[in-house]
Amino acid sequence: MNNLSSITKNTYAWVILSFIFISGCSTTIPDNLVPVSVEQVELAQAWEMQGKLAVRTADDKFSTNLYWLHTHSSNELKLTTMLGTTVLSLTSTRGNTVLELDGKTYTDTDAQRLLTRITGWTIPIDALPLWITGQLSSSDELVSQDAQNRPLSIMNATQLPPWKVDFKSWQTQSGAELPRLLNLTRDDIRLKIQINQWQALAPEKTSVTNRPQSNSSEPPL
Repeated sequence: MNNLSSITKNTYAWVILSFIFISGCSTTIPDNLVPVSVEQVELAQAWEMQGKLAVRTADDKFSTNLYWLHTHSSNELKLTTMLGTTVLSLTSTRGNTVLELDGKTYTDTDAQRLLTRITGWTIPIDALPLWITGQLSSSDELVSQDAQNRPLSIMNATQLPPWKVDFKSWQTQSGAELPRLLNLTRDDIRLKIQINQWQALAPEKTSVTNRPQSNSSEPPL
């Protein structure tokens, strides 16, 4: 994440507002998926989450709303302002990635490569769905865990210098336990991800709908 100007250049005023207010993204679950409850996050065939992303570097800082729809074969990631204006959209399906930013569309076969090339972001995008749900990737080293055997801190050396991920707090959503707040640090880069709502999804023909109550009074980062 060497240069954030491509994101903040035309949206600075909206970013300042979104730092103060929390607002969900206006999205629709695909017709073939329905909300379900699961006992463990790894049992979810798909999921969607809404929350906040705060970024701080030596030269810049901003906060934005975060939406993520994850399935086994695809990811849809959106950053939006408090009014629902999309700042960045990243969609990856079966090896094809599309990035929409500043009214322009970019494509690549690798999501991380595309994100880094266009925005300068070096976030390990492939590992984030696991971290958001409190799981470790094959490249992660467990540094510490709590009395419930949940990770407290992990290191990922896929990129050098490595990323450190701290799981600051946990919550129960959609019947499963998952992180509420994560801190990601690498050199002078710091990210905070706050999960306000997380919903497990499954194909409608094999599932029973059971949408839990959402938390509507999460504090800002």
